[in-house]
Amino acid sequence: MPLLSINKMSITVIIVNWNGGDLLLDCLKHLQDQSEPAESILLMDNGSTDGSAKKAALIPDVQVHFLNENLGFAKANNLALEHCQTEWVALLNPDALADKEWLANLRKAIQAYPDISFFGCQQRQLNFPDYLDGIGDEYHLSGLIWRKGYGKLVSNYKHQAPQPIFSPCACAALYKLNALNAVGGFDEDFFCYVEDIDLGFRLQLHDYHARYIPEAIVYHAGSASSGGTHSDFSIYHGHRNLVWAFIKNMPSILFWTLLPLHIVLNIITIIYFSLKGQGKIIIKAKYDALLGIPKMWKKRHFIQNSKKISSLKVWSLLHKKLISK
Repeated sequence: MPLLSINKMSITVIIVNWNGGDLLLDCLKHLQDQSEPAESILLMDNGSTDGSAKKAALIPDVQVHFLNENLGFAKANNLALEHCQTEWVALLNPDALADKEWLANLRKAIQAYPDISFFGCQQRQLNFPDYLDGIGDEYHLSGLIWRKGYGKLVSNYKHQAPQPIFSPCACAALYKLNALNAVGGFDEDFFCYVEDIDLGFRLQLHDYHARYIPEAIVYHAGSASSGGTHSDFSIYHGHRNLVWAFIKNMPSILFWTLLPLHIVLNIITIIYFSLKGQGKIIIKAKYDALLGIPKMWKKRHFIQNSKKISSLKVWSLLHKKLISK
């Protein structure tokens, strides 16, 4: 499909909505108030029942696609990519409010870093804007993941400079469309949670590079429609998908070397959530992760056979300390 624009900085913003409520409408208002608006705004609605998507459809320049059921974050984004005709794609959660200069600063980043194919943003906590919600995702050598800088003061100098990151959080991220197409987009088996880490890992394996842009600011409520970060829903998908991401993407020499550590990590998480009274859901997550290994192993063969960087390079991308700084 030919691009509608020859502008190398043209951007489509994709929002995947599921009962986003008033936050969705606030999100869209902030997009309309951008100093440099997007070329296109696509809202993919996963069968919302709160009327938020119908209200969004009344807003000018917002294209709403009603999917009629909850297909998951990953599949909804992949369907949106089929409609994109711009060089770049920005993902934005419906509970994230973009600063007026968000897109303008992302366009500046495109110009400043022509060798970068995906960018992370400075996410601030919506209700506590002096504190970070994150500046990108880190991947520990055990397979554990976390959002870098979460809970840190915005004024911390370490977070005020552009820097390489493993992967952006898909709450607010910018990707080159041809890079997404090259790796096949999101893995729809993940449904939601960790799907952005999995995508970032595959992009890194294809020798695409990620960078954090502190001037690209959004204010994020966080897990507004999924019940919170420690809901059964988020624990199930997050901890099932954590196993699949490790199996699919870790190069062979690192996979077998780090597998014992990954197993220990999973045992610890089972104990931890069981002590918190969520043993049933964490065990189901790990059980279903094991059931999915044959399918993920087939995907692994393709991913590892097509990777373009060395295991040593992957090792350099992994976080190796016990805590994030």
